[in-house]
Amino acid sequence: MSIQLSHSEITNTVTNNEIIVVADEIRSPANVGMILRVSEAFGSKEVIFLGNTPNLENRKVKRTSRSSENGLKILFNQPTKETIESLKSRDFKLIGIEITDNSSAIKDFDFIKLNKIAVFIGNEKEGIDSEILKKLDCIFHFDLFGKNSSINVVNALSVALYEINR
Repeated sequence: MSIQLSHSEITNTVTNNEIIVVADEIRSPANVGMILRVSEAFGSKEVIFLGNTPNLENRKVKRTSRSSENGLKILFNQPTKETIESLKSRDFKLIGIEITDNSSAIKDFDFIKLNKIAVFIGNEKEGIDSEILKKLDCIFHFDLFGKNSSINVVNALSVALYEINR
């Protein structure tokens, strides 16, 4: 017989990677909150939202984040060019999660070699802006097995962060 553990009975693994999540123009308050929750759960210490995005003053963002914002540095409405320049100057490897004509399978990449990673995700409708894609060091996709060619941005982030930490 299995007994479900409470939050206080669980000890999570600590990641050795310094991971920053960068979200491009997220529109849905629920997605913003879940990006915060998933980012914190997978060991990110910082989340940067580019452009105009619902912030922590939005009740739905607060509700879906489930207090994970307390363990994160969060920057809202950041300018794209300056954010990319800052990350590069801090020696972050800039990776995107997007299906492109030259994206690589994330499952085949060895993230152990990297210790500073900025993971870029795109907005719900258009994905990562084409100008941002040009500035990334690597673009990764993961295999899907149904008829859909994409999944929700938060689900994609979850898969990516799991693979990075695996």
